[in-house]
Amino acid sequence: MSTSTATFSNPKRDSRSSHYALATLLLAYILSFIDRNIMALLVGPIRQDFNISDFQFSLLHGLAFTIFYIVLGLPIGWLADRMSRKTIITSGVLFWSLMTCACGFAKNFSSLFLTRVGVGVGEATLSPATYSLLGDLYSAKNLRWATAIFAMGITLGSGTSYMIGGWLFDTLSTMDLSTYPIIGDMAVWQITFVGVGAPGILVVILLMFIKEPPRVEHNEEVEPMPLREVISYLRTHWKAYASIMGSVSMMAIIGYGTLIWFPEFLVRTYGMSKTDAGTALGAIFILAGTAGTFAGAFFSGLLQKRGYIDSNYRIVMIAALVLIAPATAAPLMPSSMLALALSTIVIFVHYMHFGVAMAGLQLITPNRMRAQTSALMLFLTNLFGLALGGTIVASLTDFVFGDDQALRFSLSTISLVFYPLAALLVALGLKSYRTLLIERA
Repeated sequence: MSTSTATFSNPKRDSRSSHYALATLLLAYILSFIDRNIMALLVGPIRQDFNISDFQFSLLHGLAFTIFYIVLGLPIGWLADRMSRKTIITSGVLFWSLMTCACGFAKNFSSLFLTRVGVGVGEATLSPATYSLLGDLYSAKNLRWATAIFAMGITLGSGTSYMIGGWLFDTLSTMDLSTYPIIGDMAVWQITFVGVGAPGILVVILLMFIKEPPRVEHNEEVEPMPLREVISYLRTHWKAYASIMGSVSMMAIIGYGTLIWFPEFLVRTYGMSKTDAGTALGAIFILAGTAGTFAGAFFSGLLQKRGYIDSNYRIVMIAALVLIAPATAAPLMPSSMLALALSTIVIFVHYMHFGVAMAGLQLITPNRMRAQTSALMLFLTNLFGLALGGTIVASLTDFVFGDDQALRFSLSTISLVFYPLAALLVALGLKSYRTLLIERA
């Protein structure tokens, strides 16, 4: 028997220990989005201190973070199918928290770029190992809800980063910090990084109490699948996997592009302060985004009861089609109130898709390759979303429209282009996905 299954405790699925693990992993996911997205509220001061353009800032926020985040995701997925997922996650949280604090000591573009790379390296451990873990902590009937709860970390973390980041930055800006040791020589945006990175140490302590479950497939412990077999399986069922991964990647371009640039859009276009923009967007992400995540699981369940066994994936197409008009219109509104009101609807519907899509991915994937397949999914969504989403918006602003005030048109354009592409990719692969579900039943 392998060490991946022999030495761990065996909590029952859907047990209290499962719920503790889920709650702690959700907390880690929230922290990861706070640490990766805090830069969205620091565009102005970082651009000013380093004398960089929107495009260069997008490289700091997106490319720097994703260089190793996406490259390491696949080997980490391979490791997560073979060794303790708890150890992988705990080590990653500790490392990215320390690197977020290190961002606060960056003195130039290059050093901030390198520390952002470090944040990405640490955060690459969380999702692949977690999705594999959830498949062994929860039964098939509850997995949809477990992944939806974990996916709440995206909206809770993003919303919290906006609210805390804006408040923290504006509060520190009004204080005289010159007499304090160490931080007296730091810019406010640098202190903000340290402030959001330090709580990661507490999350590491909580993660240490998670019980690692054995890997189970149809009530039997399983060994990890060799990489060549993973590749063979994905190649055999390429239509289903290409469709689900491609469509969610298109959604990620819009999701991350908006996540990075919408706070700055509110500041530039409507003259909102960072605190007001962060508080408004934070509240919308926490309330509407979280409600949307649960709504996705709820409506998926309703569709399944009506005979749509592919409901987890069908939700992605429905959401994409519904979003085309309101998401395109939101940045073009004449007032911040109208833009935020329409964005509330957009965020609610947009975040219906991810939790159920990840649950759907687990259901068509053998247990022995879930972490590796989840890592591939996250590799693609982060390549398109994190690496390209924000950069596409910045490139449109700098090189197509040529005006900082045209940020609203850039945000509108990505919704008009990529939501229809996401819906089309679902439509092309839905039959293959449904067939594979039946085979795996």
